[in-house]
Amino acid sequence: MEQLDQIFSTQIGAGVILLRLTLACLLGAVLGLDRELRDRPAGLRTFIMVSLAACLFTMISIELSLALEGGAEQTSIRPDPLRIIQAITAGVAFLAAGSIIRHGKRLEGLTTGAGMWLAGAIGLACGAGFEAIAALVTVMALIILVGLKKLESGLDREK
Repeated sequence: MEQLDQIFSTQIGAGVILLRLTLACLLGAVLGLDRELRDRPAGLRTFIMVSLAACLFTMISIELSLALEGGAEQTSIRPDPLRIIQAITAGVAFLAAGSIIRHGKRLEGLTTGAGMWLAGAIGLACGAGFEAIAALVTVMALIILVGLKKLESGLDREK
């Protein structure tokens, strides 16, 4: 593991990086699998990529913050974690908006877009080291996507 730490040359450490990236992929896959099984435009690979990218952006921002804070020379640059959150949110929102299609008075793809947005947040949480929160949110999202779909189907039949 020490050789990997030297290769990555990060303050977070290679083991932690691997854990965070892997978890971001797995949790993104859980949400993407639901979309894939429903034959939605953004599925398994898209959700994994969104979550992985958000995780990477977050870890890079953490590493940059640590490097700036621990540097020998004083700098006027102040790390702002809110900026990375805003940038990830804007980027994922752009992708999510592309999944929304209007058919007359009906909109399709809203749940897919919301899921992509959530996959970005889950990746961000993994990258920031909040793995337990990311896992909990993934379970909650899966309950919402699968459980409420059954409820919605029951309500549609009653109409």
